Amino acid sequence: MTPWIVLAAIAIYFGLLFVISHFSKRNTEGGNFFGNHKTPWIIAAIAAMGAPISGVTFISVPGMVVTKGFSYLEMLLGFAVGYAVIAYVLVPLFYKKNLTSIYGYLEDRYGSSTHSTGAWFFFISKMLGASVRFFVVCIVLQNLVFAQFGIPFVFNIIVTVGLIFLYTSQGGVKTVIWTDTLKTLCLVSAVVICIVSMMQGLGFNFGSMCKSVVDDPSSRMFFFDNPKEGTYFWKQFIAGIFMVIATTGLDQDMMQRNLSCKNSKESGKSVLVGAVVQFIIISLFLILGVLMMQYFKVNTLGNASAANSEVVAALGSTDNLFSTVISSTGMPVVAVFLFMLGLCAASYSTAGSALTALTTSFTIDILKADKKDGGAKLDKTRKWVHASMAVCMGAVILVFNAINNQDAISAVYLLASYTYGPILGLFAFGMLCKAPVRDKLVPIACIAAPVLSYLLKWWLKWAFDYTVGFELLLINAVFVMLGMALLIKKDAKK
Repeated sequence: MTPWIVLAAIAIYFGLLFVISHFSKRNTEGGNFFGNHKTPWIIAAIAAMGAPISGVTFISVPGMVVTKGFSYLEMLLGFAVGYAVIAYVLVPLFYKKNLTSIYGYLEDRYGSSTHSTGAWFFFISKMLGASVRFFVVCIVLQNLVFAQFGIPFVFNIIVTVGLIFLYTSQGGVKTVIWTDTLKTLCLVSAVVICIVSMMQGLGFNFGSMCKSVVDDPSSRMFFFDNPKEGTYFWKQFIAGIFMVIATTGLDQDMMQRNLSCKNSKESGKSVLVGAVVQFIIISLFLILGVLMMQYFKVNTLGNASAANSEVVAALGSTDNLFSTVISSTGMPVVAVFLFMLGLCAASYSTAGSALTALTTSFTIDILKADKKDGGAKLDKTRKWVHASMAVCMGAVILVFNAINNQDAISAVYLLASYTYGPILGLFAFGMLCKAPVRDKLVPIACIAAPVLSYLLKWWLKWAFDYTVGFELLLINAVFVMLGMALLIKKDAKK
């Protein structure tokens, strides 16, 4: 793949981003940067369709089929239940309390110490998760472009994070929504064109392509045979319910789009429509993964019946499947260009959205600047926080580059299991139990929970050879809820 195609895709996409940023920066001084209630629900829904999809989805999800089949869809079925909870429980709650940052609920329910604890866990969660997602894209860009010009990885990070900072520094949530809308359109176009290119490269028509995917063992979706494995259906399904509640419904980054709708009813519609289309898009990525694996076996290994283990050995990492196939000489230029455009859309939009959410949460939840400052002073605080978040993201990417040793999608959800668990536990306990707790001791329960979860995961593997998968999130949340129960004020008990 010529690096000039990649550079052209990046230049065109950033050109569109800066145009959007220019028109959406109006009236974003002070509090308006953090959002308002004027977004039509259909626009919020289109933005929400692509919001959970990042560069990791582009790079890692197709490669998952090599070792894990379509087991990811087991989790997405759980997502469907979780999205219903978000639409009918969390969204009405947040609108009722008129929250700019959803973590304001924790102060209303518990107190300022719990509010700050929830905000700090979100900060850690989002900073780590967004950095991992963006790291994957930076690696691809390094291999395809920067390395060919002798440019070091650190310069890659400085340039890309700097560009993201520039286009999000003015428009705030409004920019995020419109760039996510653009992102969704680019994503759908890119994955469809890539599937068509794979189909033609393998000599399939539509019917034979469908048959080939269905007949391939890597398209297996349901795994009921071994409860000890991480792909076991009920583990994936139940984990999916709570994972999406935690990482979408209790995530300022994801919810800032829906909270920009006119009312909770319209926001709920945007959540549900976005959920349905997200399932379809992820399914397309998995289908693409099977076709890419077949293409790799035929054109690189020279053996259509090669075992999947041979594919893994040749690739080194399943995350390399997409970039390896798309950069092969037989791919049409239009497919390569659209792949890079879709990758840029998925990656830069996700990172920009995360920076905006981190800025909102840190300014409002941790610094509480909206209560202390107003107008120009609040805007000044927001700007230096925004710049600081960009610097932190770049630093975390460099650290992850030094220690990464697994497929990125697994790393994202593993991190989420530890860091979103306390947030889920805090919200769940607050809604299920109305008793007051000792607010100042809440941080202890939230810090202890991930430690206990890790020890339990290790013990179950050692004692029973049981692999704890993404249900670790739920275990983490339960530990927090047990800790909160111990902190109930004695005079509040009946």
